[in-house]
Amino acid sequence: MQAEHAGLLDSGEPVQRLVLEAAGLRVAVLTYGGILERLEVPDRAGRMDNVVLGLGSLAAYSRVSPYFGAIVGRYANRIAGGRFTLDGREHRLACNNGPNSLHGGNRGFDKHVWHVDDGDRRQVQLSRISPDGEEGYPGTLQVSVRYALEADRTLRISYRAETDRPTVLNLSNHSYWNLSGEGSGTALDHELEIAADRFCPVDSTAIPTGELRPVEGTPFDFRRPTRIGARLRAADPQLLVGRGYDHNWALRDPVTPGPRLAARLRDPASGRVLEVLTDQPGLQFYSGNFLDGSLVGPGGRTYRQGDGLALETQHFPDSPNHPHFPSTVLRPGETFRSSTLLRFSAPG
Repeated sequence: MQAEHAGLLDSGEPVQRLVLEAAGLRVAVLTYGGILERLEVPDRAGRMDNVVLGLGSLAAYSRVSPYFGAIVGRYANRIAGGRFTLDGREHRLACNNGPNSLHGGNRGFDKHVWHVDDGDRRQVQLSRISPDGEEGYPGTLQVSVRYALEADRTLRISYRAETDRPTVLNLSNHSYWNLSGEGSGTALDHELEIAADRFCPVDSTAIPTGELRPVEGTPFDFRRPTRIGARLRAADPQLLVGRGYDHNWALRDPVTPGPRLAARLRDPASGRVLEVLTDQPGLQFYSGNFLDGSLVGPGGRTYRQGDGLALETQHFPDSPNHPHFPSTVLRPGETFRSSTLLRFSAPG
């Protein structure tokens, strides 16, 4: 692991850049937010390029980033009204997304400097302690995230957490992908396949209604590889709500324990393919609807609508308020463990 000084936050707190290189991949991770800053992958001709969107300075990450590459929590995605009830007690959270709480609130895990526990050229583990009451969440949470390069051009992201009081937990990495390369333009020509037969419709504030709707006959059917832009402008009420795709898919139940294929993303231009494997029950697909040209990437190009897309492995949004959704409750004595694998290839 190569450690570099990435800069200082406004508070004066130093931030490191941690560089990993192995298995045909090169990765840079910031201790601020656990941000996956760069991920360089070869195309079908062997040319390396960075395939994650980002920003050109630490100041931009701390002030204007739409969660580019960050670890989001304590609860990834939205919680309706910024409140939930656990064991008969209501907990109120910071509302930072209209009437709802998003990605942990005003200062979620993406806005803290994480501690470096250990690392080598292939892997690094980051950790932090989230105190009881942080952003309204109960319990002191000890959480760690490990980025590890493995064989077959695979980046594994592993999560671990323990609490001293009952709480709710949902962790994810919020990278935006463009397999043609960061700053190359639209990703809407990528082909996407999602291993799900149902998705979660949402209300006008992007909160799940509680229904698990079949994808059959809708623009949300990605059971076969489909160009992302093919049905993006369909007059479907669910696409109108979020100006595109910003929904959770209920992944098919695993046949065996451990990560299974959740999504496959292919870029016909470069030949790059990303396979996302996870042991989580849901996948949030976001088509970069609110990229509006106001953000400039490290390559000096602006990001516009559809220039990157997120595939967030996670539990369902607003699960604490939907008892029939998979539970996100973590109790003392339990250990939360989860892994997501990002596997790259570029067939000739």
